[in-house]
Amino acid sequence: MKLPRRNFLHLAAGAAALPAVSRVARAQTYPSRPVRLIVGFAPGGPADIIARLMGQFLSERLGQQFIIENRPGAGSNIAAEAAVRAPPDGYTLLLVTATNAINATLYDKLNFDLGRDIAPVASIDRSPGVMEVNLMLPVKSVPEFIAYAKANPGKISNASAGPGSASHVFSELFKAMTGVDLVQVHYRGSGPAFPDLFSGQVHVMFDILSSSMGHIRAGKLRPLAVTTATRAAALPEVPTWRSAHGGTADIVRLG
Repeated sequence: MKLPRRNFLHLAAGAAALPAVSRVARAQTYPSRPVRLIVGFAPGGPADIIARLMGQFLSERLGQQFIIENRPGAGSNIAAEAAVRAPPDGYTLLLVTATNAINATLYDKLNFDLGRDIAPVASIDRSPGVMEVNLMLPVKSVPEFIAYAKANPGKISNASAGPGSASHVFSELFKAMTGVDLVQVHYRGSGPAFPDLFSGQVHVMFDILSSSMGHIRAGKLRPLAVTTATRAAALPEVPTWRSAHGGTADIVRLG
């Protein structure tokens, strides 16, 4: 399946969006019953956190319950297909992330067409990525991490939110740009990866800042750099990838 470049960039930059309700639903009082919001990742990750905050806001504003339904697996394709197969009445919504846009080019065959079957109507979040390591890893900067990884090839494991996720793409770009060897360990979202990252079962993760911020502030993870061109307001003391690496290239901003 081929996704037009304009559609791909629009979906990736939007980071998250909701499908439009049908014309019939808009003509009526909406919503008149609970609404289901499907998330393609496990609880505790950035998509889940955003969905729950948004669900609470919409419930309070619209007077109906917005039920968050986590359907992790297959890089969020399971959730996307469930939303596409649901009646187009506006009562089943999908939290679309950059991963969905990536999947449109990553997979040769999907049971749906993201550009045709899902209508993005609102951008709700844009968050940088953060490179973070467990506290037991003896590195405190990006250059130290690169040197340590090159001295221990095949021994440094990277946690990702799943194949094709933003965290996976971040790490693959990092590998390509630095020449380090990282062993990919895929989870069904950032949330399930955190216990292994805390304990040292995996060593590094390139996560979306919104889900890692609490763990960083609690001192459970050590941030090395953010993926944006300028420092993140939430972590002003953490350098950008460009300044930390001393180069001129940035990790692409997908958050």
